[in-house]
Amino acid sequence: MSRFDRMQRRSRVRAYPGPAAARKGSEDAAPSRPWEIAICGELTDKHGELIDKLIEVPRRSAGTIYFDSCGGNVYAGLSLATIIRLRGLRATAVVTGECSSSTLLPFAACEKRLVTPVSTFLFHPLRWHSEEDVRIEEATEWARHFKDLEADIDQLLSTLLPLDMPTLQTWTRPGRFVRGSELISRGLAEPLDILHPRAAT
Repeated sequence: MSRFDRMQRRSRVRAYPGPAAARKGSEDAAPSRPWEIAICGELTDKHGELIDKLIEVPRRSAGTIYFDSCGGNVYAGLSLATIIRLRGLRATAVVTGECSSSTLLPFAACEKRLVTPVSTFLFHPLRWHSEEDVRIEEATEWARHFKDLEADIDQLLSTLLPLDMPTLQTWTRPGRFVRGSELISRGLAEPLDILHPRAAT
């Protein structure tokens, strides 16, 4: 190899890693400080905002989700639970007050769950409500769909918590308020001592 060839080889320009590579590296790395997100009030009203917050945090990162919600649209709860699991978020659920209805889905999707003995959880069947005029054919299809969806949601909750199906159905039908102390006794959550607070993550 001539001197000119050797010089040309040494001076060959190499491409610098582009933005996509930088984003991949930063997304895979856990942040130096755990993130915190609050799910409060009716879930339906803040669905889009909560999705944005869950997407903004890095994949497979650790953080805390605070719950004080009466629930809302079942699809909103299912969407949040799906994103938590799909992005591999190592989330710790902390129930500061209530976690009911569709909010049970993202709660169950969390890796770790902390509750006080008096935290409240309402389990109940799916409810369908429409203020629009619905033809009998549409109502029949909605009834069929919600019956199937209800069975799927029960199975999902039973798997995620995990909780045996007979107990879950006893809680859900016709509906029951469950206290945090019962979840703790069944090993579904860990006790949160508000008299002696500690770091959740």
